[in-house]
Amino acid sequence: MAKEIKEFQLYNSMTKQKEVFRPIVEGKVGMYVCGVTSYDLSHIGHARAYVAFDVLYRYLKYIGYEVVYVRNFTDVDDKIIRRANEIGEDPIALSARFCEEFLADMADIQCLVPTHQPRVTEHMEQIKDMITKIINNGCAYHVEGDVYFAVDKYPNYGRLSGRRLEDNRAGERVAVDERKQNPADFALWKAAKPGEPKWDSPWGFGRPGWHIECSAMSARYLTHSFDIHGGGMDLIFPHHENEIAQSCAACPESNVSYWIHNGFVTANDEKMSKSLGNFFTIREVTKVYHPLALRHFLMGTHYRSPVNYTISQLEIASEAVFYIYQTLQDCEDALLALKEEAEKNGKISPAAQECIAKLHEEFEAKLSDDLHTPTILNSALQESLRFMNSSLNMLKKKQPKKQQLSTVKSLAELEKQVKEVLDVLGLLSNSRYTEVLQQLKDKALKRAGLTEDDVLHLIEERMLARKNREFSRSDQIRSDLGAKGIALMDVGKETVWRPCVPVQQEKPDVPVQQEKPVEAVKLEIPVIPAEKGQPAVPAGEEQ
Repeated sequence: MAKEIKEFQLYNSMTKQKEVFRPIVEGKVGMYVCGVTSYDLSHIGHARAYVAFDVLYRYLKYIGYEVVYVRNFTDVDDKIIRRANEIGEDPIALSARFCEEFLADMADIQCLVPTHQPRVTEHMEQIKDMITKIINNGCAYHVEGDVYFAVDKYPNYGRLSGRRLEDNRAGERVAVDERKQNPADFALWKAAKPGEPKWDSPWGFGRPGWHIECSAMSARYLTHSFDIHGGGMDLIFPHHENEIAQSCAACPESNVSYWIHNGFVTANDEKMSKSLGNFFTIREVTKVYHPLALRHFLMGTHYRSPVNYTISQLEIASEAVFYIYQTLQDCEDALLALKEEAEKNGKISPAAQECIAKLHEEFEAKLSDDLHTPTILNSALQESLRFMNSSLNMLKKKQPKKQQLSTVKSLAELEKQVKEVLDVLGLLSNSRYTEVLQQLKDKALKRAGLTEDDVLHLIEERMLARKNREFSRSDQIRSDLGAKGIALMDVGKETVWRPCVPVQQEKPDVPVQQEKPVEAVKLEIPVIPAEKGQPAVPAGEEQ
């Protein structure tokens, strides 16, 4: 049973308002999220959706619910068949390959594995059974091997999207099929075409339409009534609207309590789309940015709001992740010698107790308010990290033993709370802090077009310039590296480096005799050609 906490609210797309979450069965949650059509590498629109629902999954488990999380694969579809034909590969084999690639990407950005990950090709019997029920209930008809859902037979059609049947203009995106009773009728089963994968059915050989699969598989794993159904806002119509219609036609008691949808992704304030060629695969991003930086960036905007993908925002997220892990590493190093003694004899300071309580309360309050992750990342968590760094600075100074043990005990307890928050947000890596920090540094070097030896050589050159009182040259080296996202820090007699947000250099008002400055690096991720890959947000695209 779920423990007592502050009210947990979610925005319900069906009612257009935030509602207190009340599961059908106390202490248990059934959640279905529409998965990918697996015909290419996944893009950051996918990452946005599945990070959002991963946070929901993690938080539901954190507050004590037993969750059955189902996320499907569409592994037979027009797009899959078209791509397979283009490259001369078996459609089912191609789809299976990209299912595995998707799973690798999800693991990379730390999305937990769902309870069930059903594939369409493995659930043909459930799909055919549901279509049969819909036909028997008078809500579908078959014509020449195709089966169509009759939208006129379902009076509540449009209640999720708010669209009326008369708003659906025939032929807008799909060629008009004169065999349909109503142009808005949609396919439940498609008759086989030469060279396509096919399955036997009461209506002849063929394959399912797009929408029926989710109704059949959600019913298979969660029954006809369950708590949460999620996906991108582009799925509200037609996909989720059609799901509701066909599920209710098959089983009148069918019901989803909460419809949850995440917002679109834009690139430099333009909507990502296949036609503009401005979308990026997850791997194109994680090739030069740490996967945790991508995850942090995506959670930096509320899941229902559009998230604007820019290099500058990724740089900020990357620096934030480095700050988190550097603080945790510094804390681990500082606690090594006295942690055991502090555990026995130390007392948590009132200021630390207040910081711990505030982080815990704000964390639960904000996530309980429709998963408001940005406030946690930018406020409560930052305050706790600053407190930790302040305490670490205190430990470097001479303190009475009692105060020293109190500081260590306080740090240890605050570290636990910070790690708990990071874990629920999916930002706590299984790797050691040092490994994550090195990975972040390696990515920064890659973006800068440098090796670590290059940076160390420039540090030596700068030290020599300072020794020779060539301060203009030493400043220029530091400035040039800063423009490439490499920050130099003088610690005593030693100089160390860390990643930073690239600093744009200002042109001097008066020319000075010195080496020509290195221009700030323009970070670009190659764009997939328009004909390849999926659009990050295929808003309203018919499938």
